[in-house]
Amino acid sequence: MKPRKPAPLHRRLVWWLLAYLAMISIAVFSVGNYVHEHAEHSAWRALLNSELDSIVNHIEHEPHYRWQDSDTLRLFTIDGSAGVPESLRTLHPGLHDGVLVNDRASAVMVRDTGSLGRLALVLDINDFHELEEFATRWVMLAGVVMIIVTVLMASFGVSRLVRPLSSLATRIDHLKPGVPGQRVVVDPRGSSELYVIADAVNDYLARNEQFVERERAFITTTSHELRTPIAVITGAAELALGQPALPDRARVQMQRVHRTAQGVEQLIQLLLVLARDPARLVALGERIALHQLVPDIIEDHRHLMGDKDLRIEVDGLAPVEIFAPLGVVQAAIGNLLRNAIENSGRGTIHIQLSAAAVVTLQDPGHGMSPEEIAAVHARMARGDRNEQGGIGLELIAKLCDHLGWALQIEPCAPRGTRVILDLGASLPGGRPAAT
Repeated sequence: MKPRKPAPLHRRLVWWLLAYLAMISIAVFSVGNYVHEHAEHSAWRALLNSELDSIVNHIEHEPHYRWQDSDTLRLFTIDGSAGVPESLRTLHPGLHDGVLVNDRASAVMVRDTGSLGRLALVLDINDFHELEEFATRWVMLAGVVMIIVTVLMASFGVSRLVRPLSSLATRIDHLKPGVPGQRVVVDPRGSSELYVIADAVNDYLARNEQFVERERAFITTTSHELRTPIAVITGAAELALGQPALPDRARVQMQRVHRTAQGVEQLIQLLLVLARDPARLVALGERIALHQLVPDIIEDHRHLMGDKDLRIEVDGLAPVEIFAPLGVVQAAIGNLLRNAIENSGRGTIHIQLSAAAVVTLQDPGHGMSPEEIAAVHARMARGDRNEQGGIGLELIAKLCDHLGWALQIEPCAPRGTRVILDLGASLPGGRPAAT
């Protein structure tokens, strides 16, 4: 699954700013509400205590004094008599805010007195609460508007701030592999840090161009210097084989020289193709009768068995044709067969070709443990080179990656190793349906 592309920098900054504003707003609102509640309680306590002190003092020292309730301030004696609201009967001494008295919000101060019993002075604050709720709604609305305006302004400002960075990222993304002379230009509005990044990228591009040029010169020179002596060896071997008076033992050796020279020439061709452009492997494809090619590859490698008590047995060759580079197919199958011969002392090497263009080789060697096979797969994935003969499993794995093939190694019971080379991706009409 393709990984999700991360969000742009300016969007991240805006979201962080929005979260910061939300946290600050919540903190300010909470502290403000806390301070407001305590200030309100202090005001009600001071007002009601002062008024209640005055009422008690007048009643105790002026026998003819009578308290008169007003629209907002009423006095109740909580002694179980009728007319006392039920919401006041259960209140303990002290200040109580938000008590509903006759369906109106009130602040109540309850006090126990020696001569008058328990008194409750009720202040009607219903209108104040409505005004307070109205002011709270407007404050919250103003806070939301402030956050929206701030985010919009921050989004515009941050977008302008990171625009040079986005422009630099776009220019880097538009760089084309293999095109010389490419350079990254910084927007004039960019900061000094962007110039440092651009200079580093441009320096890398310049060094990479120099490396590519050195590699191209090396490949060109190596191609000529390697192919010339191989051509001389091949030509000399062919001339020697054309002599009817050549002794049989010498003829066998010259045939071996000729086969080896041809193998080295194929290897050089593969290495040069990979060094120049791996995609050119597909362009070198041709129609190959795989069931006819496999026996030829087997014959070309029989001399490697020498005096070993070893034989090669073909379990089945299904008629199948593929479209692939001939040299790559020969090198891949031949190297797998070479490894099987070199790692086996005695027994039978089994080779099978299925109609799905899957080549299976099973050798009777000492076999490989799961840990060793895992190490081989890891080495192939990294592209590490194996110094032991042939072009190596790593290079075969790399060729398989370019052509869509699959290489699998697994242990056999009781001993030996099975190698499966799946060439189905090179079938002319695609892989046949499984039956």
